[in-house]
Amino acid sequence: MSKTFFLPLGGTGEIGMNLNLYGYKEEKKEEWLMVDCGVTFSQSGLPGIDLQMADPNFIIKRKKNLLAVILTHAHEDHIGAMPYIWPHLKCPIYTTKFTAALLEEKFNEHEIEFKDSLVIIEEKEEFSIGSFTIKALGLSHSIPEMNALIIKTPRLNIFHTGDWKMDEDPIVGGAFDDDKSKELDKLNIDYLICDSTNSIVPGKSGSESKVKDSLIEIISKIDGRIFLSTFASNVARLTSVAEAAAINDRQVVLSGRGMHKIVNAAKKTGYFNGVPDFVDEEDAGYLPSDKALILCTGSQGEFRAALSKIARDEHRNLYAEEGDTVIFSSKMIPGNEYGILRLQNLFAKKGVNVITEKDSFVHVSGHPCKDELINMFNLIKPKYMIPVHGEHRHLRENANLANRCNIDSMVIENGDLLTLDKDGFGDLKKIENGRVYKDGKIILPDFESPSSDRSKLSFSGIIIISLQIQNNKIKSRPLVSSVGVPEYDELGIKLTDLIQERISNILKSKNLNNSFEKRIKNAITKEINYIWGKKPFVEVIIHYN
Repeated sequence: MSKTFFLPLGGTGEIGMNLNLYGYKEEKKEEWLMVDCGVTFSQSGLPGIDLQMADPNFIIKRKKNLLAVILTHAHEDHIGAMPYIWPHLKCPIYTTKFTAALLEEKFNEHEIEFKDSLVIIEEKEEFSIGSFTIKALGLSHSIPEMNALIIKTPRLNIFHTGDWKMDEDPIVGGAFDDDKSKELDKLNIDYLICDSTNSIVPGKSGSESKVKDSLIEIISKIDGRIFLSTFASNVARLTSVAEAAAINDRQVVLSGRGMHKIVNAAKKTGYFNGVPDFVDEEDAGYLPSDKALILCTGSQGEFRAALSKIARDEHRNLYAEEGDTVIFSSKMIPGNEYGILRLQNLFAKKGVNVITEKDSFVHVSGHPCKDELINMFNLIKPKYMIPVHGEHRHLRENANLANRCNIDSMVIENGDLLTLDKDGFGDLKKIENGRVYKDGKIILPDFESPSSDRSKLSFSGIIIISLQIQNNKIKSRPLVSSVGVPEYDELGIKLTDLIQERISNILKSKNLNNSFEKRIKNAITKEINYIWGKKPFVEVIIHYN
């Protein structure tokens, strides 16, 4: 008897690093498909960690059974882990030309040979991979060529939405119009695997064309330079900004590596046609302030992004001054609040006006809100729904919405291997899963990461004690150094002097056996904790002569 499986390894129970697996098994045959392979950016509490991605160990062990990876679209949370995970898999890659253009740039940057593995697919194209038959179905989103996937096995029809919204008048991509609705209504779907990102938000996400109209009006009323920051991958927004600037007789300056990468990929694949050429940032100084709109990275307060450098007066070519305006054409992603508010206050201190989505209509989401989800459920009429792409509260609310539409739903999380039966949800098995961190140039599992030690160091510092022992006796005065520890106690006594005195008392013991190193470490930790109220790292280095 055949079995079909669904296994999310990333993106279910969290926002970002989407990685989903579909399996099919019968008799001695076992086949797997991977859908998306993304990253999420580091969060507070993980110092030094640049990126996080799903642990692919489950599928690496079965790579001989992995037929392909299919990428639904080019956002980082769907393709960003490919340079780190795909070389361990070396399977065919199916995706559209725009996503392929960005993927090629990533792989070239990492010197990964992949072109023989790349298969370009078109919207509405149907193709077979082993026992799976897949059809790509374009849906509205904030980036070109986002495709939902209709995945058929010999016994089941599955609709994997990817990221989507219902936009009747999008700037890029096809409209979610009557034809699209009729197309969805004709589908015979058993399982809907559905985006949950905005399931707790009432109403609809709004149209990108409405944002463009609003930006045209807002820009028309501004004197001085305009700095506008948004997600670089939001090609629809970049197009809206370019058109709004042109109508207001402003030229757009691109700043930030991410902006240049996305624009190059978009131009290479036929987008931005009819949009005036962008000005390079080196030439921005030649533009009058009321004729310039600087489109830059850094909407989430990233320290090294273009907008942050401008705020700190550290940008080589661009500067902001009193009377200029900064527009944050994006939402504040949870976890980034501190960095964004700090950045906004830096601009406010300069006398630069700050406009956010809370002040004016400058942003719409690329994900469906409650009304759109209900509309999708009523169009597709699946028998069963599994919410993905969201934190647990988003998954729960999406499941509640489906239940209200008389659709059975089941909330699972990363690492849940679920059997999909024709007659309902089957067996649920928990597999070992986790995260992989990119720490500089090193990729390592989360449980091997030194980030927790870095957190402790940032809280309580480190004391390093160096001793020289010769003939079982201390040869010279202990050397004590510290980082992140106060220099004096509350009475003005130098802590290093107190530490050396404490060590001297311990070393008066005639027994300098292997345990005395531990005795020193414990004694100094207790001493500093008594004086300071914190326990720093204590490292004892012994040199035997």
